[in-house]
Amino acid sequence: MFPTALIDGYRAFKASRFAHESERYRKLAEHGQTPETLIIACCDSRAAPEIIFNALPGEIFVIRNVANLVPSYKPDGDYHSTSAALEFAVQSLKVKDIVVLGHGRCGGIMAALDPSAEPLSPGDFIGKWMGLLAPAAEAIAANQTLTGAERQTALERISVANSIENLRTFPCVSILESRQRLHLHGAWFDISSGELWVMDAATGTFFNAAEEPS
Repeated sequence: MFPTALIDGYRAFKASRFAHESERYRKLAEHGQTPETLIIACCDSRAAPEIIFNALPGEIFVIRNVANLVPSYKPDGDYHSTSAALEFAVQSLKVKDIVVLGHGRCGGIMAALDPSAEPLSPGDFIGKWMGLLAPAAEAIAANQTLTGAERQTALERISVANSIENLRTFPCVSILESRQRLHLHGAWFDISSGELWVMDAATGTFFNAAEEPS
């Protein structure tokens, strides 16, 4: 049986939001999507970009995976869902901005910091995926001057910067960025407080979006 909560949610959506925005949906269906921003976010159910940024349908294109990671450019015979979606957003939709959005209390980051974490299945898909952050995770885990919570936040933010650097290994991204036609941004969302922290491109530090950067 299809989940009752989803049916109830759909009915509420159809009666309220869709009813109020039916013309917008009609135009999106007829003319296609033209979002100007791509957001690469975690698949954590508590950190949905559309909700955080109060976005309307068609405004943002979203890629979600464990810990908002972007692998480096690697054209081979394997399947690359994040790379495929990135390629579509940049080459077909021609987005102008890419935002890598991390968040607090990320389960993937927590697993990366825990050397005793056991694989969830024989495939260990999450473990291998989080291996993209292995060098940084090992360095942060070894830093005993930080508390556990501080190590978690530090790696969550490092993962944002790491993904931005990996984005630049994609020719379609680096070329457009060099021409000022594409801009890369980092941000981190605190689930408990609802605060959004934005990464300063020059220094790599994060400042509260509600405040002016110093």
